Amino acid sequence: MASAYIIVDMKVTDPEQYKQYMAVAPDAVKAAGGEYLVRGGRFETMEGNWQPARIAMLRFPSYEKAKAFYDDELYRAARAKRAGATEFFNMVLVEGVSAPV
Repeated sequence: MASAYIIVDMKVTDPEQYKQYMAVAPDAVKAAGGEYLVRGGRFETMEGNWQPARIAMLRFPSYEKAKAFYDDELYRAARAKRAGATEFFNMVLVEGVSAPV
């Protein structure tokens, strides 16, 4: 089964409120079997015109587990803490490739 990845591009406008989200989101990710691969950090655009503000990337054991994470009560509570703290919060879910046998 292929892993799945959630990729987020966000612009935080209220860092103090966003800290509330950052304090609880990792527990929701872990409870769903996920892990952070990227959470902020240094980046640069290598090609194209995409100029993200802040990037996060998470890995889950499967596409279904990632979708379940998003709808789970723990993450719904985390999202409520984030409400109003960002100018935008774009999130995509993508299935990874299956490892060769």
